[in-house]
Amino acid sequence: MELTPDMFAVALVVLFGSIQLFYYLFYFIRLALFRGKPTEVQEQKPVSIIISAFNEEANLKKNIALWLEQDYYKNDRPYFEVVVVNDNSEDDTFYFLNTLQPKYPHLHIVNLTQEAKLIPGKKFPLSMGIKSARYERLLLTDADCSPSSNQWLKRMNERLSDRKKIVLGYGPYTKHKGWLNKCIRFETAHSAMQYLSYALAGNAYMGVGRNLSYLRELFNNNKGFSSHHHIASGDDDLFINQVATKNNVAICIDPDSFVYSEPKKTRLEWHYQKKRHLSTGKFYKFKHRFLLGLYALSHAGFWFSLILAIVFHHYLLITVIAFATRWLIQFIIYQRIFTKLKENDLIWFIWLFDVWLLWYHIKSVPAIFFKSKNKWR
Repeated sequence: MELTPDMFAVALVVLFGSIQLFYYLFYFIRLALFRGKPTEVQEQKPVSIIISAFNEEANLKKNIALWLEQDYYKNDRPYFEVVVVNDNSEDDTFYFLNTLQPKYPHLHIVNLTQEAKLIPGKKFPLSMGIKSARYERLLLTDADCSPSSNQWLKRMNERLSDRKKIVLGYGPYTKHKGWLNKCIRFETAHSAMQYLSYALAGNAYMGVGRNLSYLRELFNNNKGFSSHHHIASGDDDLFINQVATKNNVAICIDPDSFVYSEPKKTRLEWHYQKKRHLSTGKFYKFKHRFLLGLYALSHAGFWFSLILAIVFHHYLLITVIAFATRWLIQFIIYQRIFTKLKENDLIWFIWLFDVWLLWYHIKSVPAIFFKSKNKWR
């Protein structure tokens, strides 16, 4: 039988729709069904929280107490420290941090007075913070972030063990009015759906530096950021891509463990931020680039072939069944995951966001395949 253009279009709808369903039913369903309880009972162990700060006086004034007053004590004393690396700040970060030490003896300040010129970004200050930390369990965040509760440290730390050497957390953006805010929050939740689901499948490829935990042993044994120290970004995703194995990664999506950030206010600022983040994707392991690329390609292919099939308007029943099947499974899984991530208000826009995601994937291609000139500062 001769393959006509309308048959070819419908075949593509079925093919790309099937690939999409594979991702939803093999990867994303794991996060949708995840119960989120620690699998191991362990004794309480001390933790070092690491924060790199460059001209972050205003953010530290707003957030530092939230980190220093985490509910994690032993014998009525804080069983953790907060290591703030003052990375050559030109504002009053140095003076502000020093005013806090009498009240918070578990605040550990590391003042850097020279820059590592061949190591752009915050990899050098983070390395100095990790080197200066007193404890083996490390919990990383950013100065412009705030934990959702004083249980953040406890919830993240209880997932860490000698076997699970990495814990991936969720870092959502604060909810505000407007479509841009919804887009930023959807893209963040969608990215989390991917990297958290992959981790549950034993194929972790990234984490986010504003809510990430690992053992210092893992950092030292892999020579820290040395394999990618020349790249400005990637202190979180490239490091996890390098050191994660099938069995050494856990995730934490307890709402008490979320770490919130303020989103960008303009589309241009957000585009600049995403371009910098996406530019590290070219350095991922091949299997991860393949899986992420196939997901984006099948998503775009599904929508373009769907439009083509509708234009030909033959075999509409098959087209409608393929679309409805994908949409129903997609909605159920999104609904469960976004509820877990406390992004409930986005659920009813899922279909609209799915179309928007097509534009986002296309716009992201230059950032992934061409060199970025963006820097951390």
